[in-house]
Amino acid sequence: MFPELTILRHLIQTLTVRWQALRAEPEAGYSTEAVIVTALLAALALTAVGIIVAKVVSAAGNISTGP
Repeated sequence: MFPELTILRHLIQTLTVRWQALRAEPEAGYSTEAVIVTALLAALALTAVGIIVAKVVSAAGNISTGP
């Protein structure tokens, strides 16, 4: 038999087993969903902090210290 077909057959068998495991326990995907939501919230928080820092630095640059 062709070695490529052996690799493909093994890949399909592995995916089938994993798919069956996920279908057996539907709550298994919750942790992935929570990780994605947490990553999005962290990205939004970093964006907000970046905007605030830029505005503070800009305002600090406009302060005159000379007579």
